[in-house]
Amino acid sequence: METIADQLLFRKKKTTAAINLLSGGTAGLCEALSCHPLDTIKVRMQLTTRAADGAKRVGFFGTAKNIVSHEGFFALYKGLGAVITGIVPKMAIRFSSFEYYKTALANKETGKTSPTGVFFAGLAAGTTEAVLVVNPTDVVKIRLQAQHHSMTDPLDAAPKYRNAAQCAYLIVREEGLRVLYRGVILTALRQATNQAVNFTAYTELKAYCAKLQPELTELPSYQHMVLGLISGALGPLSNAPIDTIKTRMQREKATRGESALGRVGRISRNLIQKEGFLAFYKGITPRVMRVAPGQAVTFAVYEQVSTFLETIPALSGKAVLSAED
Repeated sequence: METIADQLLFRKKKTTAAINLLSGGTAGLCEALSCHPLDTIKVRMQLTTRAADGAKRVGFFGTAKNIVSHEGFFALYKGLGAVITGIVPKMAIRFSSFEYYKTALANKETGKTSPTGVFFAGLAAGTTEAVLVVNPTDVVKIRLQAQHHSMTDPLDAAPKYRNAAQCAYLIVREEGLRVLYRGVILTALRQATNQAVNFTAYTELKAYCAKLQPELTELPSYQHMVLGLISGALGPLSNAPIDTIKTRMQREKATRGESALGRVGRISRNLIQKEGFLAFYKGITPRVMRVAPGQAVTFAVYEQVSTFLETIPALSGKAVLSAED
């Protein structure tokens, strides 16, 4: 017999692909709008080197202050267009692929997926979204964020990249389509570990909360937010070095004759030799501050929007969705 914990762990709301797309896309949009400045600060911190600056390392608040004072407040939203462009398909692919992999790994007799199965389903879903959506939009986003053009000084030279579409066009024209997939292995590793840790932690914590509150038939929204906050913070802590190397790779132009593995090795050696081991964790504060609240926002918005859309007959259906992000 199915317990309340099972019902909370594997949602039984009947949702269609349309609801999945709309609610996931809306949740992702809200996350991007509220948390993107933290991502910009993270990228700038990861790209900053002591050799280039000739000064002591600037922290999170110092980086934010420098961006706003020299480039204006809206510089914190550089690259947002690339994020928004990719967020809807990213969410759709994440949710639908996770459900597909989770079902494929489920016990054939009970129809339930073990925590190990959830982990590998998250791993596969993260890899899928990285290859199809995340890496190309990351390359464009990072190129835009890396620009130090001042938006407050009209005499400052115009930036090379003006928006996401123009940036993508110039990258492909000048460097080739393959550049949009530079660092794809590292991106896949980052997304795979993120989603594996995120899905597993969230579902386990959700089941634990359900056991502590047997009188509930559904966890309240604030608990979804807290669980999302916790599970969202674990991913960045587990793969910060991968993200830093990936960011450095995607900013660079290709060096003729250098393989992707050679580039990873060179960047890693430079980080250790010139900046120290802790350089691998540059930007970890804004990254955790972005991803963890971002997951909380995503959960809260997703639950509210999907619940509302399920009341619309034209959108409701029989498809089962387990959408833990």
